[in-house]
Amino acid sequence: MDNFWLALGLTAFAGLATGVGSAIAFFATRANYRFLSMATGFSAGVMLYVSFVEILPKAVESLGVSNGDDGGHWWATAAFFAGIVAMLVIDRLIPSAENPHEVRTGGQIGAVHEGASPQTFLHASTAKLHRMGLFTALAIGIHNFPEGLATFLAALEDPTLGIAIAVAVALHNIPEGISVSVPIYFATGNRRRAFTYSLLSGLAEPAGALLGYLALRPFLGPGVMGALFGGVAGIMVYISLDELLPTSRAYGKGHDSLYGLLAGMVVMALSLLLLQ
Repeated sequence: MDNFWLALGLTAFAGLATGVGSAIAFFATRANYRFLSMATGFSAGVMLYVSFVEILPKAVESLGVSNGDDGGHWWATAAFFAGIVAMLVIDRLIPSAENPHEVRTGGQIGAVHEGASPQTFLHASTAKLHRMGLFTALAIGIHNFPEGLATFLAALEDPTLGIAIAVAVALHNIPEGISVSVPIYFATGNRRRAFTYSLLSGLAEPAGALLGYLALRPFLGPGVMGALFGGVAGIMVYISLDELLPTSRAYGKGHDSLYGLLAGMVVMALSLLLLQ
């Protein structure tokens, strides 16, 4: 409980970064997209490195307490792939048009800057656009719940690790804010409303963290924490490969995403070494 409020604060900080992405979509120039590409690649590098080097070994260690070394490896591996499968199922259940993890194209964002009519751009009826807006809001909450729980649990167990993951998730939420704002703008034609919804959508992360913690608190022990850490590692790897790297490639040029990826890994590695 000593780290509870710190963990919750870090989760809220990471979630509300969606508002930064929304601001970029509506108010910034295209010159910012290259920075966005490198920042997203950086986030992927942090998530991938910390998942394999720090979080998954923690899962093996915790599960090994009650299952032995061999059992710890088997159960941690199963939890890791369970996390990946859970995110895959969520993505499969949400249509791509309403999925906040689908990368928005430069043409879509450009249309927002130029004030294009939502109906003209999407060739859809007003009723359909409003329906898409509602589904988008639902999709945001579904996606952000497991991300919030992952950030919270990491910070609860190890504040230093939690800070690193919170920064990575915050960077990843910047392009997600764009992905949220654009379809809601198309659904309503209102920039202010889209920005507000995008900012508030980030609250799903601390809400997911709090609800998940309250539900799991009576059962939290080495075995459960190990399984959760294995799942968290799987969730973060899935987010990196399915969302962050494609987004980084979409917004950048040449090797921008690779430079960001390598920088994220180097910074995370040095941080872990210096803080040991």
